Amino acid sequence: MLPVERNRIISEDYADLIIEYNGNTSVFEQFPDSTVQIINIQLAFVHVPVSFITQDIVYRMGYSVLPTCFGIISESSLEASGVFQLRNIPIFNLRGQGILIGIIDTGVDYTNPIFQYADNTTRIVSIWDQTIVSDNPPTGMEYGTEYTREQINEALQNDNPLSVVPSTDDIGHGTMLAGISGGNEVAESGFMGVASDAEFAVVKLKPAKQFLKDFFYIPDNAVCFQETDIFLGVQYLYDLSIRLGRPMVICIALGSSQGAHDGLGTLSTYISNISTTPQIGVVVAAGNEGNNRRHYSGRINPTIGYDTVELNVGENEPGFSMELWGSAPDIYSIDILSPSGEYIPRIVAGRNEHRVISFIFEATIIYVDYQMVESQSGEQLILIRFDNPSQGIWRFNVYERGGLNLGFNIWLPMEGFISENTYFIRSDPYTTLLTLGNAVFPLTVTAYNDADDSLYLDSSRGFTRINRIKPEIAAPGVNVTGPTLDGSFAPYTGTSVSAAHVTGIAALIYEWGIVRGNLPLMSTVELKNLIIRGAKRDINLIYPNRDWGYGILDVFNVFDALRGGIGI
Repeated sequence: MLPVERNRIISEDYADLIIEYNGNTSVFEQFPDSTVQIINIQLAFVHVPVSFITQDIVYRMGYSVLPTCFGIISESSLEASGVFQLRNIPIFNLRGQGILIGIIDTGVDYTNPIFQYADNTTRIVSIWDQTIVSDNPPTGMEYGTEYTREQINEALQNDNPLSVVPSTDDIGHGTMLAGISGGNEVAESGFMGVASDAEFAVVKLKPAKQFLKDFFYIPDNAVCFQETDIFLGVQYLYDLSIRLGRPMVICIALGSSQGAHDGLGTLSTYISNISTTPQIGVVVAAGNEGNNRRHYSGRINPTIGYDTVELNVGENEPGFSMELWGSAPDIYSIDILSPSGEYIPRIVAGRNEHRVISFIFEATIIYVDYQMVESQSGEQLILIRFDNPSQGIWRFNVYERGGLNLGFNIWLPMEGFISENTYFIRSDPYTTLLTLGNAVFPLTVTAYNDADDSLYLDSSRGFTRINRIKPEIAAPGVNVTGPTLDGSFAPYTGTSVSAAHVTGIAALIYEWGIVRGNLPLMSTVELKNLIIRGAKRDINLIYPNRDWGYGILDVFNVFDALRGGIGI
């Protein structure tokens, strides 16, 4: 790829589209002055001049061409999960030996001693920093910089390590994930990572481009990544695992409220596919949206012919998006009543529709896009984007045509992408798993407090919109000790924490199964079955359920359930 073409991938003057071309390269002729990245025989990322992205892009090209926007999910436990009990059996003194832990997030503080061996050499095999421009991107990638173990070791021997490897974690989320999943023990601080003999491979994601944040009204100060970069990050880790011939467990603690919540989006489908690959594990955080009033589910009242959705918009809310997904084959449409009482009559559903709505007594502009058959889910989408929305209660009457009345769901953006004061008056805490938590084959993890065995209040809850059982397992996620960016330790809470914890547990299981030869072709599918089988369950609850999945993580029970076949 020529330098000018490569520059378009990272340039803010170029927007990124996800194009399903299915082998027909003539599709790209509609994108002059663009760079085409062929991902596989079906998929390409196309980098077009940002002027191509107009307010009617969804009407012209479809919803799925725009990359989804992802945010980070969160900002004592080993005993609760049965790790210490397991290690008391000499043959099961598992610490993740021979396993790689993949982190796709905000980077890692590679100078922290918890990521080093006793001789001060690194436990990190490579870092792909997408934010640093150089002539040394990873093989097969066209941007960013790859730093090898040898370069990181050279940096650690230098008085100024960042002069050799300038990759940092300015936020700390990725460092926290890596530390909890596999950091070295620091006894005086009461800290111990789960898989302390594992090694790491890290992807530091570049921020989402401004065009995408502008389109979805995501605040400038939000930590936001885009689907295309995460996709390539997963591909990099997968390729690295294959090239090194080493098993890998990938931790993804990023989420989005965008999409159909059915596990069928571009990135969800990809991570499901690699989750079935032998010696690859994928662990996903469920999200922290359960108690934040940003989901609505409804059915049409047959007596009056509609359902009224009430949305409170907070003060000084500059803008946001909202997605209504209707269950096929019914067809849905809406009308709008503003806080001042201005009424927008019912927008009749056509095949596709794009409307720009302005008001007399409000400065608000609303962009409404109807996608009658959204290309990936097959369901109907109504995308509603608010520019400068007036404070107060907005009311939407939702109508249905078709007669089956299968219901609809509406999601507001996730935490960090919208004000806490914008929410549904009659919200539903269920079906609040963030996008990747709905993917079919990855292991989706929710959080609980191991101090009193209570569910973490903000945990996103299942099931998926199409009633697939998610999450599968609950793990410690309240006040779990993890590393900070100043070299100290602090308590962390959220499903990111529980996902990091389970990533470490998965590394222990992979050591037993793959490295020690008990299940050498283990994939995420077998991993999930083992973890589900060993889960602790409350006799007063029915499983699986939408809060706890199949129960509480217990790695000792995983092996105890196999007792007859492993000689203990």
